[in-house]
Amino acid sequence: MALALAQTMLYTEEDYYSLPENVRAELIEGNLVYNQAAPSRIHQTILMELSGTIRDYLRRKNGPCRVYPAPFAVKLKDDRKTIVEPDISVICDPGKLTDRGCSGAPDWIIEIISPSTFRNDYVRKLNLYADAGVREYWIVDPSRESIFVYYLEQTNFKVETYTFRDRIKVNIYEDLSIDFTGLDL
Repeated sequence: MALALAQTMLYTEEDYYSLPENVRAELIEGNLVYNQAAPSRIHQTILMELSGTIRDYLRRKNGPCRVYPAPFAVKLKDDRKTIVEPDISVICDPGKLTDRGCSGAPDWIIEIISPSTFRNDYVRKLNLYADAGVREYWIVDPSRESIFVYYLEQTNFKVETYTFRDRIKVNIYEDLSIDFTGLDL
């Protein structure tokens, strides 16, 4: 008698976009990952402060780049199996923007750690973002008041660690630094 092997259900882009509007989830390599808990107040404060700082900078430069806070769908590759919702996405190629979000790798992604997203943000998403061609990835950890900055470009791959008392140079721009002491946290 042959034993039947359990088959794992792999989800697609259609499944992701068929979810009810009030359900927050990401599609990672064919698996739906649900975001159950609402973000904390400090998470949302950091999100707004960073998004506003980046938006103000981009407006002054009057260039093509745009900042999008979550929820904002980012289809990293054309494989129809991975759609993430980074806390902050900066996209400099208007051709990647669609009515549904972004199709392709953003230039810069910031994830703000929550207890429920810790493992995904530090390991799984770091690898996804590096493989997809994201140029810069920040992980902001409110509980430790730390920021890990990953420069993911092939010729300049490195990681640096900062605190909420530091001024951090944004690598993808020549003249942008974010002073965490100046944020209203």
